[in-house]
Amino acid sequence: MKVLITDKINESAGKILDGVAEAVFLPTMSEDELCEKIGEYDALMVRSQTKVTAKIIEAGKNLKIIGRAGVGVDNIDIEAATQKGVLVVNSPDGNTNAAAEHTVALMLAMSRNIPTAATSTKAGNWERSKFTGVEVFGKTLGIIGFGKIGSHVAKVAIALGMHVLVSDPYTSEQTVEKAGAKYVQNLDDLWGQCDFITVHVPKTRETTYLINKNTISKMKKGVRIINCARGGIIDENALKEALEAGQVASAAIDVYENEPDMSKCPLCSYDGNVVLTPHLGASTKEAQLNVAIDVAEQIRDVLSGKSAKAAVNIPALKPAVLEPVKDYMKISENIGALAFQLAKGNLKSVSIEVKGSLAELDISPLQIAILKGVFSSITEGVNYVNAPVIAKQKGINVVTSKSQKDCTYIGSITVRLLTDEDEQIVTGALIAEHMPKIVAINEHRMSLDPDEHMLIIPHVNQPGMIAKVATVIGKDNVNISRMYVAKNTNEDGISIMIINTDSKVDAETLKEISEIDGIKDAKYIHLEA
Repeated sequence: MKVLITDKINESAGKILDGVAEAVFLPTMSEDELCEKIGEYDALMVRSQTKVTAKIIEAGKNLKIIGRAGVGVDNIDIEAATQKGVLVVNSPDGNTNAAAEHTVALMLAMSRNIPTAATSTKAGNWERSKFTGVEVFGKTLGIIGFGKIGSHVAKVAIALGMHVLVSDPYTSEQTVEKAGAKYVQNLDDLWGQCDFITVHVPKTRETTYLINKNTISKMKKGVRIINCARGGIIDENALKEALEAGQVASAAIDVYENEPDMSKCPLCSYDGNVVLTPHLGASTKEAQLNVAIDVAEQIRDVLSGKSAKAAVNIPALKPAVLEPVKDYMKISENIGALAFQLAKGNLKSVSIEVKGSLAELDISPLQIAILKGVFSSITEGVNYVNAPVIAKQKGINVVTSKSQKDCTYIGSITVRLLTDEDEQIVTGALIAEHMPKIVAINEHRMSLDPDEHMLIIPHVNQPGMIAKVATVIGKDNVNISRMYVAKNTNEDGISIMIINTDSKVDAETLKEISEIDGIKDAKYIHLEA
């Protein structure tokens, strides 16, 4: 396997990948250049310079994972990657300290006019009165977004003697107050209270131009604004107008709408107290090493068949969620595939019910595994990334429920597939630690090991049936590895014969089995090993 690493990522990434994949370091490339090369690589690792477009992802015929050595992933087409089944990971923790420190550095530099004072002094001038600043002590800092970086900024600001207000719909009041800050539920209530405002949110449809002409007008006159998050969260033209009008006293900006093309940035032409830096938030030696190691480790793990700790497009498979249910992942995939291959007609809905210890856990990874099993039976290239997308595209209704009823097993999971012709119900369970089994197929109870090649043969419960089937299978040189017979709990005289074979059973053999008197609709089942 090969991993393409670009955008001047620390070479330690290559050492981490040794033994799993060949790491190839290349300079930042244009879209067309990358499209020409990406087809031979299994993974791509970038920083912010490379724009991983849908065109590049489509050209990456072997791509399994894209790693962004940093926090944001707005330079990666997440939707295109998900559609293609390509995992996207980032490093949400690697540059936390660096970005938070740069935010505070910009705030202090802006408050004390440090950049312009330094330039003046180097020119041989002594203009102390011209560069009189303001103290941050006792001032109010508004923080929009209270994730890892925003909360770290709050900690430092409080240590500097600032009052901190926080607005973040995804953070609880208790979390904010525990950090020593005050929670503001409505963002509109924050604007007018702050002397300084800093943003620490991703760029989304909701946050684009979050700070604009209207919101700036609600701010305290003379407010100072910092942005080390993402370009486009602030309307740069509106900010420049507010600076010229005196509504905003100064600004410190590290990210831009059209970076790296600064010719399009209106703030560059503003002759006032604006501190501009070229996206340096994560540019420390420590941060670059941390994110390179973090993402390289995830790429190594994924290419080795393990899970990623910071999956962007399948958060349900992050280790904290996956670990408690990992013993059920394969059996969930198996019962999804088995139920679908038994079904007739067009799939309408998927119902999932869990019992026992599973009822107390987040089972979203198991839902994904079941969908992977279902759609792998009819579509190539289905994986944990794109299985939920395929279900949505096909309009398949997926319903999950939990039951607190007594369970015979440690935990069980049942999938019920409804089509326009029939219904199939298959249950998997953990009968003991690390011992997953198929325990029911419709009305038939069993304790069955799933296998790559299986025959499911409904038949009349009468002497000689096993021998007749075995004769046909043996005649066609197919070896039987295991066999199980389950009676119908309804006592209608119909049992099912489950035969595990060492190889695929072809259509002619299956047809011959189905023609045996007393056999009803024999099916060959293939499960991924």
